[in-house]
Amino acid sequence: MVTGTDAVILVGGLGTRLRPLTLSAPKPMLPTAGVPFLTHVISRLRAAGITHIVLGTSFQAEVFEEHFGDGSELGVELEYVVETEPLGTGGGIRNVADALRGDTVLVFNGDNLVGVDLVELVAEHKRRNADVTLCLTRVDDPRAFGCVPTDDEGRVTAFLEKDPNPVTDQINAGLYVFRREIIDTIPTGRPVSVERETFPDVLASGAYVYGHVREGYWRDFGTPADFVAGSADLVRGIAPSPAVAAPGESLVLDGAEVDPSARLSGGTTIGRGAIVGADAVVDGSVVFDGARIAAGAVVRRSIVGAGASIGEGTVVEDSVIGDRADLGARLELRSGARVWPDVTLADGAIRFSSDL
Repeated sequence: MVTGTDAVILVGGLGTRLRPLTLSAPKPMLPTAGVPFLTHVISRLRAAGITHIVLGTSFQAEVFEEHFGDGSELGVELEYVVETEPLGTGGGIRNVADALRGDTVLVFNGDNLVGVDLVELVAEHKRRNADVTLCLTRVDDPRAFGCVPTDDEGRVTAFLEKDPNPVTDQINAGLYVFRREIIDTIPTGRPVSVERETFPDVLASGAYVYGHVREGYWRDFGTPADFVAGSADLVRGIAPSPAVAAPGESLVLDGAEVDPSARLSGGTTIGRGAIVGADAVVDGSVVFDGARIAAGAVVRRSIVGAGASIGEGTVVEDSVIGDRADLGARLELRSGARVWPDVTLADGAIRFSSDL
């Protein structure tokens, strides 16, 4: 177990890549495998013995405190620090400094799920007497990410932003351990990029910056495709979370009604009070509370917003359906279609759409 360590979770982003879902709720509060995504991160911290957690909020900041309160229901102590103007990741970390208590600080990007052993991560940071430790993950194609090469001893040698000819497959996983004194050196009152400014400056100062490279689960939940895939991974137990009590092919929440002939698979979640009709197919999808999926409808790898309706025989694949949208019968929406909240589509009117 980890002792004497604070945790910071940065949850101030606008979540623009997940619109229209994030028009009504911050991204970390979207239901994921039955609970707000942030619950999975907090639960993992609690399981590691880290109980003092500071949330760096901004967009719809009040929603977090209204839901989680003081954190006692999850066995933690939560504090909230509001970012009144965009400060970037580095600036966001510096903004919460006055709420920190310990000499070691674990920092999460609030839209990443990292399966690394948190106890091992912090222990390695302390054993190496590091100033900063970055959790690194390996990806097949690192060109779209910031690459972080390390030497034979694990010390970081450079921070390379989206290099077309990457020298390593190691990328920043959005999880860091800081010595508290390093946080105090980050400039205040202006936006600061942790990747482009803080980490390179710390490295140039001669500080001990290490990479913690471990194989394991990692996903950025920032896009619809990653959101549905990540939720499915949590439901099936592929992604680690103490908040998922019984992993399986589907998760049906209290009050939902699913016809016995309907087929649920691929880590699907059916929200509270939702209805799934006869012979409907829901595969690898997230159906929010109160949504209705009519008989014979097919929903694959998609998100169906709260109170939305999917008509009889309609096919929805790789799409996002906003809250309270009403899709008629015999429609086809595929390949990245997004339906805005409260939109109504007549029976058979649409065969494909990218933005409605």
